[in-house]
Amino acid sequence: YQRRVHGLVDVLDKFPASNPNRAKLLAILNRLAIAIQKNQDPKTGLWYQVMDKATETGNYPEASASCMFVYALAKGAREGYLPASYLVVAKKGYQGILDKFITSDASGQVNLNGTVSVGGLGGKPYRDGSYKYYLSEKVVQNDPKGIGAFIQASVEIERLANLSAGKGKVVTVDSYFNDEHRKDITGRTISYHYKWDEMTNNGFSTFGHIFNNYGVKTEILYDAPTAQNLSKSNIYIIVDPDIPKENPNTKYIEEPHIKAISEWVHAGGVLVVLNNDTGNAEFKHLNNLMAKFGIQLNEDSRNHVEGAKFEQGAIYIPEGNQIFKTAKKIYIKEISTLKVSPPAVSALTDKNDVIIAVAKYGKGAVFAVGDPWFYNEYTDGRKLPYDFQNFEAANDFVNWLIGQIPAK
Repeated sequence: YQRRVHGLVDVLDKFPASNPNRAKLLAILNRLAIAIQKNQDPKTGLWYQVMDKATETGNYPEASASCMFVYALAKGAREGYLPASYLVVAKKGYQGILDKFITSDASGQVNLNGTVSVGGLGGKPYRDGSYKYYLSEKVVQNDPKGIGAFIQASVEIERLANLSAGKGKVVTVDSYFNDEHRKDITGRTISYHYKWDEMTNNGFSTFGHIFNNYGVKTEILYDAPTAQNLSKSNIYIIVDPDIPKENPNTKYIEEPHIKAISEWVHAGGVLVVLNNDTGNAEFKHLNNLMAKFGIQLNEDSRNHVEGAKFEQGAIYIPEGNQIFKTAKKIYIKEISTLKVSPPAVSALTDKNDVIIAVAKYGKGAVFAVGDPWFYNEYTDGRKLPYDFQNFEAANDFVNWLIGQIPAK
């Protein structure tokens, strides 16, 4: 049960709505969810080692299965694969996990107890699948399959806190002006660089997960922006438009695009521009668009970082910043600075340079910075020293963006 339901909610992410087998998988998941809810212990919220024999002698609540079920039900409901009512089941199960299985020892180490070490059929000695057999395997502490499932369950439950903030909203990243391609491991040509599903350093997967945590749906626009396709988005991100050395088929921001984008912002859209520094970015055509909002991206470069001297890329955020409420120290290297005029204002200034600019334009808003900034390399925690708060800054930023979307 636990492995099937756990796998189903993950594999469904890879099955588009057009796939004829998607409906079959959804039906299987929903049937499993009914059985899982039916066998949840009403007192503890947990699931027993032998699920349908909770009252039998020797049976016990098991940690890894309980964690997998909580993860699957919470994610399934969040993604719309399951009815929202399963969130109640998941929350009750998670509280049961905390109450029953999580302990701290004298050294402060947090432990997950109650995971069965193994379970299977056949082999030597022969495992006959009987009730007696399933209760005979050792129950251990901090088993990897239990810890992994607990982390996944915890992440899903924590995601529920802000889901309503951006429910029904859509953020779209441009892949028309930024349209680089490469061959993947199979030799297939794929679009890459700042994509939601891209988990490499240059991807936006962490950024996308943050949007999803706030209930915002992530999309990619491969076509030129028009009034029609922009109307489907609340937030539109243009990141590092191509230059010929990156893409021989460079597509520039032209007057029809400027008209469509500026009118969309005026009507209530939120535009995010994440450019780059001189030599790595397109300025002329992008600045024609930004002039509409009183912002100019300067053809310069600052915050050069030598190797691992990360402090050279540090910028400190003063108290009371309108966007970054929790992040105090960020890392942002090799950036172009900005020049602002009404209606734009500086949202972050460092050493007399405008680093971030914002503008109100009609019912909408604009945000600009001279760096792609929110890509995985500097948000996923794998590279930067712990005192840099780019992940917190990305959360602050997403929260601010949602607040710029006009209420209907």
